[in-house]
Amino acid sequence: MTPREIEALLKERFGDRIPESRLDGLCSWSLVDPAAILEVARFVHDDEKLKMDHLELLGGVDYKDRIEVVYVVNSLTYHHRYTLKCRLPRDNPRIRTVESVWKVANWHEREAYDMFGIIFEGHSDLRRILCPDDWEGYPLRKDYTFPGKYHDMPV
Repeated sequence: MTPREIEALLKERFGDRIPESRLDGLCSWSLVDPAAILEVARFVHDDEKLKMDHLELLGGVDYKDRIEVVYVVNSLTYHHRYTLKCRLPRDNPRIRTVESVWKVANWHEREAYDMFGIIFEGHSDLRRILCPDDWEGYPLRKDYTFPGKYHDMPV
């Protein structure tokens, strides 16, 4: 399917919960209402025309005024690829987990939690994956200040 056809399916099924799309360039995407992400994920995964059975990437992006969660999904059957994005408030970035749709989301979401502080509600094991459990802050946020010491040791 082309990006335009994928966007049309999403708009037809979810209407105003897909408020924006960009179909030019190499990475076509649609913005998804964060409250609808689990439903949209199930749809793109299960729909016979889409079969987006592979979550290639789930990551966070800090834009200073918001946090975005980016989901790059593709179909190993049909060889099409598409990106879904959700915009979250910076002060309390929370969204439903999609690990019930793609098991690999478990690790991706833990990394996004660890680096950006995004809370994935319903996640089976949301804890740090790269930093020590007692690390303070979220290293990939633009306002993060790297500590000079960790447990009295220079870093």
